[in-house]
Amino acid sequence: MKKNSINRVIGFVIVGLVLLAAVIETGRFVYTWSQQAAKQPRYTIVIDPGHGGNDPGKIGINDVPEKDVNLAISLELKEILEQNDCRVVMTRQKDEALYQAGDTNKKVADLRARCQMINDSGADAVISIHQNSFTAESSRGAQVFYRASSQEGKKLADILQTQLVSGLDPDNRRVAKANSDYFMLKNTTATMVIVECGFLSNSKEAELLTQASYQRRVAWAVALGVLQYVSGGLS
Repeated sequence: MKKNSINRVIGFVIVGLVLLAAVIETGRFVYTWSQQAAKQPRYTIVIDPGHGGNDPGKIGINDVPEKDVNLAISLELKEILEQNDCRVVMTRQKDEALYQAGDTNKKVADLRARCQMINDSGADAVISIHQNSFTAESSRGAQVFYRASSQEGKKLADILQTQLVSGLDPDNRRVAKANSDYFMLKNTTATMVIVECGFLSNSKEAELLTQASYQRRVAWAVALGVLQYVSGGLS
C-alpha cells in the first residue's frame, strides 16, 4: 500500500476513534458529518452567551456569576457544533458586553447589538445560553423558552428540552415554554430559543454548573438537540 493511502487510512481511524470517545463520554448517539469532507459547513448556528462585562446576570448561591457559566457552556457548545458541519457565530467569546461607552442605557444597547448580529447572520438556529434563579432553593431543572408565535421555535425548544432532560436529569418534569416578553425573542427573526441550563439558586445545580465536566454534558445535550433539529428532526 502506498504511503499516502496508509496516511489516509490512519486519518480515518483517528477521526473514528475521536467520535467514538465522544459517544462513550456522553452515553448518547451523536449525529456527525465530517467537515473535512464538505467544502463548507452545512448549517449556521448562533450561540449567545447571556450577559457579560458589567452585567453579571444572576449571582449563584455559591457566589458564581451567571455570565461565567454561560460563556463556559457556550464555548464547549461551539467546539462540538464546529466538529459537526456547523458554522458557529458567537455574540461574545470573552467576558464583555456589546454596548458602546456613550450608550445611555447600556443593557438595552447590549441586547440590541446581539439582536442585530443574530439578524445579520442568516442563522438556521440561535441558542441563547442562560442560568435560572428563584427565591425558593428547591427550584431546579433545565428549561427552554421560545417565542410564542414561532412554530419552528417551539419545535427546536421541544427537541432541546427532551435532550436536556434525558441527558442531565430524567426526573426533570419541566417542559419547553412559550414566551412573549423576552427582548431577544421579540426582536430577532431567526428561529431562536433561550436555554436556562439550571438554577444557580439551587445548591446542587449551582455546584454542578460550575464543574467543567458537567458544563460539557450540558453542551453535548444542547448540541444533540441542535443537530437533530437542523437535520430534520431525526429521532
